[in-house]
Amino acid sequence: MRFIHLSDLHLGKMLHGVSLLENGDQPDWVKKFLALAEEKKPDAVVIAGDIYDRSMPSGAAMQLLSRMVTELSSRSVPVMIAAGNHDSGERLSCFKDILSRQNVYIAGEVQRELTHVTLSDEYGSVTFWLLPYVFPAAAAQALGDDTIHDYDTAVRRMLAEQNVDFSQRNVIVAHQNVTRGGVEGIRGGSESMVGGVGQVDYTAFDGFDYAALGHIHAAYAVGRESMRYAGSPMCYHFDELRQPKKGPVLVELGAKGTEPVIETLAIPPLHPMHELRGTYDELRAKASAVENGSYVKLVLTDRPMTPEISAYFQALFESRGSVLMDRLSEFRRFTDVESGPEAHDLREKPVEELFAEFYTARSGGESPDEDDAALLHYAAELLRNSDAGADGKSVDPKLADQVLAFLAKEVG
Repeated sequence: MRFIHLSDLHLGKMLHGVSLLENGDQPDWVKKFLALAEEKKPDAVVIAGDIYDRSMPSGAAMQLLSRMVTELSSRSVPVMIAAGNHDSGERLSCFKDILSRQNVYIAGEVQRELTHVTLSDEYGSVTFWLLPYVFPAAAAQALGDDTIHDYDTAVRRMLAEQNVDFSQRNVIVAHQNVTRGGVEGIRGGSESMVGGVGQVDYTAFDGFDYAALGHIHAAYAVGRESMRYAGSPMCYHFDELRQPKKGPVLVELGAKGTEPVIETLAIPPLHPMHELRGTYDELRAKASAVENGSYVKLVLTDRPMTPEISAYFQALFESRGSVLMDRLSEFRRFTDVESGPEAHDLREKPVEELFAEFYTARSGGESPDEDDAALLHYAAELLRNSDAGADGKSVDPKLADQVLAFLAKEVG
């Protein structure tokens, strides 16, 4: 059984004001992926969450997903999707019953019985279990169990409800923060998680022959080789340049009890990303070596980033069809938060981290405990998925009331 494991497509992603959809990056990736799928001829494609970058995706983002799924379906390749925390599970799965007739299976919302699909090969059956992103409250509601308060318990209780035949081969497709002994792996700057929030120990998936994970943008194994994050298809933050190569994971399951064969298939991006760091003279030399059509970040180390220097590099890269996405100086720290590096740091920090810093500042230096951190994480998810996140103008009154009540209670 050969299948391709994807995750964290984030269709509609903006990077420093550039739409990776409108600028061709994501359509180019989908085109290359479909060509790769035609070459490898998988028995299935599984996508472990965060299909879209926001819960209310644009029409163009939805059309791109439709193009990708339709093409796979036309080749009789089953597609299985579990919703991530950036997705609206309700919207993602609204046509799931019709789509299932075309071998497209979507698990959008947490339900007592997980969506599962069984395929067969010469070694017998393989059942794919689709677990959308699990909040403890969602699991508690689905199972009618108000004793569920943490992510690890929520996932274990959900899986315990399933009639899994572990004498046969099983694959879990999940979008969670999976760790080994509480130790997190590689995370990128585009991932909005506070360390320690939402952790699920990898042993929760014991018994599954392969765990197709999503949520972390780096590709690596957790606990065992057959429990893996596929990572995002391309860099969604300059920090992610330090991660292993990006690309789909091709998995081949043999007979029950044998280790799967796993291979990462790199897909080159339309616009390579480069972070250049150094003195002014060093940056000028490095800039000349950057290929045309790149996305670039500059870090100047020996002087301030003056308007003249910024304009020079801006014009240089534009003349080569590249985009200078970010530029900053580490030469000195400005007191003007609106224009200095501090402002850049604030723009790049996840919402949860900003909430946590505010909490710490207003509570005499005390950091939020696990319960408070989980609440801050939940509030940040509401913010990302609220109307404010969609149009940038309005604020969800329910969200405002919850955050204000929390701050008044905990740090007032």
